[in-house]
Amino acid sequence: MRDETFMKWMALMPKSALSHLVGKASRAKAPAALHHWAMRAFARRYGVQLEEAELQLEDYATFADFFSRRLKQGLRPIDPRENIVVSPVDGVVSQAGYAAGGQCLQAKGIRYSLPALLGNAEAASRFLNGAFATLYLAPGGYHRIHAPLSGWVESYTYIPGELWPVGSRSVRSKQALFCLNERLISFLSTKAGPCAVVKVGATCVARIRASYGEIVTRSDKAGAGRNFPEPIAVNKGEELGAFEVGSTVILLFQQGRVRWDGSLVEGSPVRVGERIGVLT
Repeated sequence: MRDETFMKWMALMPKSALSHLVGKASRAKAPAALHHWAMRAFARRYGVQLEEAELQLEDYATFADFFSRRLKQGLRPIDPRENIVVSPVDGVVSQAGYAAGGQCLQAKGIRYSLPALLGNAEAASRFLNGAFATLYLAPGGYHRIHAPLSGWVESYTYIPGELWPVGSRSVRSKQALFCLNERLISFLSTKAGPCAVVKVGATCVARIRASYGEIVTRSDKAGAGRNFPEPIAVNKGEELGAFEVGSTVILLFQQGRVRWDGSLVEGSPVRVGERIGVLT
């Protein structure tokens, strides 16, 4: 199917309703045999590395628990050097660079603005000309999100939105895709200055959860956002949240504070805790 045909088909699809149904089904207390059948089928289809999972497949009560599974302890060592930025996710680099004029590259010929992404011009001004990296999480991978540096979670923002798919076809075709889809944004204060970890929803992404509070997207627990009177300390590599079906994370840093490694190029794989950049 050509990209244009695919996007026309997706435009007609009831993406929000479908995602809601998928979410409910993934969390439903159905018979264990049914859930385990779905988990095994999914693992075969997407090449899930079951040996990395914290628990045995039979120990997950629902498909959502399996999808947002933790890894066995120690599988993702965190680079301990204070001047090193680490990957917050297991994924693939979609784009990485510097937001010249407040514009980020989505794909060849497509850019989007930081104010549109963050939903706030004042917040976006902190990242003007700064480093950005867009990391795609494949369906069969690990779907928890971790801190790229040690610091403090100062606030979060939840922006409801659409639920377009975020695979390569959509990224190449849909203007300002990441500014249309729902986002849960964590704002951190780090040794590199302000940092934003933008978690982007997508078709069939049941929910996005934050680990630093009772914050769940598309629920009454999300709210519009919050400034924490006492910022929440996080260590590099510590969990920030999870997707209940995979999607995309966009990292933002202040101008002149972070330089990406030369290996951080489109299509390159990244793993939690591995070096992706250095503080300048």
